[in-house]
Amino acid sequence: MATELEELVGFLSSRSPPVKKAAVEIVRHLTGSEDGLLSLSKHASTVLPSLSQLLKDKNEVSEPAAEALINLSLNFNLAAKMVEMGMIKTAMDVLYKPDSSISLLLVMLLVNLTQLDSGIVSLFQIEDEKMQRLFVMKLVRSFCRSSDETRGSLIYSEEDASKMPLELGYVLSFEREPWNDPAIRVEALESIYLITVQEAGLRAFWSVNGPCILQVGYEDEEDPQVMEAYELVAGSWQ
Repeated sequence: MATELEELVGFLSSRSPPVKKAAVEIVRHLTGSEDGLLSLSKHASTVLPSLSQLLKDKNEVSEPAAEALINLSLNFNLAAKMVEMGMIKTAMDVLYKPDSSISLLLVMLLVNLTQLDSGIVSLFQIEDEKMQRLFVMKLVRSFCRSSDETRGSLIYSEEDASKMPLELGYVLSFEREPWNDPAIRVEALESIYLITVQEAGLRAFWSVNGPCILQVGYEDEEDPQVMEAYELVAGSWQ
C-alpha cells in the first residue's frame, strides 16, 4: 500500500490542475527542511522527473516546482541525479521559451547544477560534437541588451555564422534574446563566473567569443549591480 508521501508524489502528475498545484506547493514546503529533503530523496526517481515536467506548466505550478528543484539541488547526490536525467537541457529549453516567467529561478538552478563536473559537461554538451557549447553560447549572448542590431551583428555576422557548424549557425541566425530583469542578468553572470574559474570552462568561454560578447553587453549596461557582475567575470580571465 502506498505511503502518504508516495501518494503526494503521484499527485504531481495529476491531470487535475488544482490537485497538481496543491501537491507541488506541499513538495516545495517539504524541501525547505532537512527532514523533508531526506524523505523526498528516497523517492528521487519519481519526484525529480515529475518536478522537471512541471517546469513547463503554468506559472502557478512551474514556480513552486523550480523552487523545489533549487532546494533539492543543494544536495550533491540529488544534483548529480538531476544532471544525469537531463535537467540542464530541460532548464535551458524552458529558460528560452518566450513566455517563461521563471527565468531567475532557472538560472539559480543552473548555478547549483554546474557546481558538479558532470553539470559542466552537460552545460557544454561535450558529448555531442554538433551541439557543443550551444547552451553556453545562448547564455552569453543573452547579456547583450542593446537594441542596435548593427552592434550585435559585429559579434556574429552572417559570414561568421556560415563558418560554424550548421546547428550553431542556425541558432545564431535569430535575434538575441535579452533578459530585461537585472537580477536575472546578475545570477546568469555569476553562473558564467563559476564556470570560467575552471580551466576547461574558461577555454569553452573563449571558444564562443565570450569576452567580446560580454564587452558589448557591459558597454550597454546601466545597472550598477549588473556592471559589477560583468567585472567579476572579466576578472576571472585577467
